[in-house]
Amino acid sequence: NVQGVRENQLVGYSLVVGLDGTGDKNQVKFTNQTITNMLRQFGVQLPNKIDPKVKNVAAVAVSATLPPMYSRGQTIDVTVSSIGDAKSIRGGTLLLTQLHGADGEVYALAQGSVVVGGMNATGASGSSVTVNTPTAGLIPNGATVEREIPSDFQMGDTITLNLKRPSFKDANNIAAAINASFGGIATAQSSTNVTVRAPTSPGARVAFMSQLDDVQVQAEKIRARVVFNSRTGTVVMG
Repeated sequence: NVQGVRENQLVGYSLVVGLDGTGDKNQVKFTNQTITNMLRQFGVQLPNKIDPKVKNVAAVAVSATLPPMYSRGQTIDVTVSSIGDAKSIRGGTLLLTQLHGADGEVYALAQGSVVVGGMNATGASGSSVTVNTPTAGLIPNGATVEREIPSDFQMGDTITLNLKRPSFKDANNIAAAINASFGGIATAQSSTNVTVRAPTSPGARVAFMSQLDDVQVQAEKIRARVVFNSRTGTVVMG
């Protein structure tokens, strides 16, 4: 990948409402406190020392990955995970949530219906069956970007390519392939970095990067792997 062009992690805290009696129990005090604070913002005052006893609400942590160079108005996927003792968040709706970066600033707002891949069933005899994780789910395109993260991609007269897997052979092959296509503009600095001289104007740099993507490199062979994702039900082989 290109140095300075990277993903950023976002996180927030909120409530999932509309559950079918599978929300947090009364022992989870921060859920009731959050409900009380939310109602107060809407002008609803509860009597002192009275906790709202509801079973259709769950406190959740909300996380998302902000891809590089995303602009305001674009949408990203959201992961919702219970942080209380809720049995399931299936069928719930996430309330409007601010997603913060590591610097504390708000970069996106999330809201929507939670899609849960897991399930939990209980029989009349008291036996229960749980498949995957019913207390975590996704909201596809559930967050809207409200603030852009600046990148140093456009700064300077060089770009740095970072190898995802350190290899002196791969670094040398990448530099050689680039130099064969564009002349002597690339230098392998280490087993993980290759620097390339690039145009300084934004338009020319983007065009240069599109051409750089087409350069064919003979990579060092690695073992094939098979990855199973039980949450999304996908299998990746390669």
